[in-house]
Amino acid sequence: MIRRYGEPPESARRYTRRPGVYAILDREGQVLLTYQSEPAPEVQLPGGGIDKGENPIAALHREAFEETGWHIAIERRFGTFRRFTHMPEYGLWAEKVCTIYIARPIMRISGPSEPGHTALWLPFDLALDALGNPGDHAMLQKFIQEH
Repeated sequence: MIRRYGEPPESARRYTRRPGVYAILDREGQVLLTYQSEPAPEVQLPGGGIDKGENPIAALHREAFEETGWHIAIERRFGTFRRFTHMPEYGLWAEKVCTIYIARPIMRISGPSEPGHTALWLPFDLALDALGNPGDHAMLQKFIQEH
């Protein structure tokens, strides 16, 4: 069973399952995050949804680059959680199944190419306070405790 973080699903609501991939990108005690200004301001682990027919690893490389401007090297799968949320940019209620990977930032190529995103380097303690959803927070906390 995949652990749920955040609000429980509403029994009368239909949710669309939306798999996604996200990365914990550690460099010398700091973590690379993304600040997304729309639809609501939020600090997140870089990553996002897997497009239909897309390989999850390719999706993580694409999403991390779009949101941070960094090329990454994926080391290993770290964990999975799910959360139920409204995604106004897609007009749907989603059961997000979020797979987290440990990865290394390799090279900054540019700024984020995805509109409304800003790359942030934060020390672990500030990153924990800044993360906008409890699943991202729990995964980063687990990573910190293991390292």
